[in-house]
Amino acid sequence: MALVRVHNFSVSLDGFGTGEGQSAEQPFGHAGERLHGWFFGTRTFRSMHGEADGGGGVDEVFAAGWAHGIGAEIMGRNKFGPQRGPWEDHEWNGWWGSNPPFHTPVFVMTHHPRPSVEMEGGTTFHFVDAAPEEVLRRAKEAAGGLDVRIGGGVSVVREFLARDLIDEMHVVVVPILLGRGERLWDGLEGLEERFRIESTGSPSGVTHVVFSRLGR
Repeated sequence: MALVRVHNFSVSLDGFGTGEGQSAEQPFGHAGERLHGWFFGTRTFRSMHGEADGGGGVDEVFAAGWAHGIGAEIMGRNKFGPQRGPWEDHEWNGWWGSNPPFHTPVFVMTHHPRPSVEMEGGTTFHFVDAAPEEVLRRAKEAAGGLDVRIGGGVSVVREFLARDLIDEMHVVVVPILLGRGERLWDGLEGLEERFRIESTGSPSGVTHVVFSRLGR
């Protein structure tokens, strides 16, 4: 059975998945790169940028699961870029350059649809104004029996959790305090009752927490 998955989603000790003040220069606002430092040194990340080196260990084991068995991704508009409201710049096609790392159909949730954008390497961005259940239906259809990844940002992951649409989730707790930004866990009291939860510490200082849906 195809699953709906979240991978490599970093949060601070105080629960923030991104900082305040996103811009083209700062995709994660005032958090900068602090939430994702554990990931940048892994072989998985380095290979995304054409490099053959990178570390192994616990962080690499978790990072490497990101793409396995994925047939489509769903992301929010804030993950795609810093623009708000009606699209003023159709030349903006994401943070990732001409060959994004997804290599699947990607459904961008937005109240301001625009024509689909086909990129190099098999990534096509589709811009959809619909409820999460409908976006997920379209993504599952496009995935052709493979899993669907909920890629973020924070509000998208939180909304899919609130609607009980996620089967597996990998959250990385990073030992920093951000104090402001967008919190993942708000409004999700009792979430732990729906999942089997396992935690694994890493020498890098982060804790990998895996949520597996009970009954699946």
